Amino acid sequence: MNEVVYKGFRKDEMELHFNPRAVVRDHDRWREERAEASKLARRTLKSCLDVPYGSSPRQAIDIFPAGKPDAPVLLYFHGGYWRGGSKEENCHFAPTFVKAGVTVALLGYDLCPGVAVPDIVQQARAGIAWVYRNIANYGGDPSRLYLTGSSAGGHLVAMALANNWEKEGLPRKVIKGAAAISGVYDLDPVLHISVNEEIGLIPESARENSPMLHPPLPHAPLIIAVGGDESLGWRQMSADFHTLCKSRGVDCQFLEVPGVHHFSITTHLDDPKSALARAIFKQMGLSAVGGPPRV
Repeated sequence: MNEVVYKGFRKDEMELHFNPRAVVRDHDRWREERAEASKLARRTLKSCLDVPYGSSPRQAIDIFPAGKPDAPVLLYFHGGYWRGGSKEENCHFAPTFVKAGVTVALLGYDLCPGVAVPDIVQQARAGIAWVYRNIANYGGDPSRLYLTGSSAGGHLVAMALANNWEKEGLPRKVIKGAAAISGVYDLDPVLHISVNEEIGLIPESARENSPMLHPPLPHAPLIIAVGGDESLGWRQMSADFHTLCKSRGVDCQFLEVPGVHHFSITTHLDDPKSALARAIFKQMGLSAVGGPPRV
């Protein structure tokens, strides 16, 4: 039971380092608060909801137009360890970015165990292709497409950056920038924790879908953000991924946000003055109130 199974961590330590729900006991409260803020955003913002990009009901996108033509586009992937979460519960940050002149889109996807992680990766890539080809119909500029996502969503961002988009008929640099927030960058630890009972990874699928083994191509700048109050294992995974990306020539920024954990870090997207929001705005060439960033 006490054998080392991953990077110095023993089998009996893995849950506390790589299962955030085991660390943050009040995680449901944070989910409920995000959901309430997201309901308000969906009621008050102009939107086009549940626009299909695939064949299943969850393969749909919610779009919150900026209200001006040719706006930059921020496409968000929700978290939930590939087995939970929804786009409906995670648009709480949309008002902040719409106010700054950004068209916000949130991508839904099918969940484990109904589908496998490789299927979700392919759905995310299909959704990106759909947004590039169709977002102009909603006032967005496809040549200014940025990605962000949290937890499993951060994993999907990283896997999108590793994709050869020219094989799918899209520009090589279709993604202009990205922010991966508390992402799952190494899938090996997931094989050793309880959540895998639902996720169903096996060593082969973990290797084929691990950003640590399939790092981003050096085509777009990347922000790797993690909470300062997250577990040592999770923070180390983010730091290791940053080191790998830098070694591969990726323009990569590491941002450890103090005083936040896995479930509170995305609330910093709501605050245009937060370090996380400001880093994304800067990457997009905007200030929090639209236009060029302040010097």
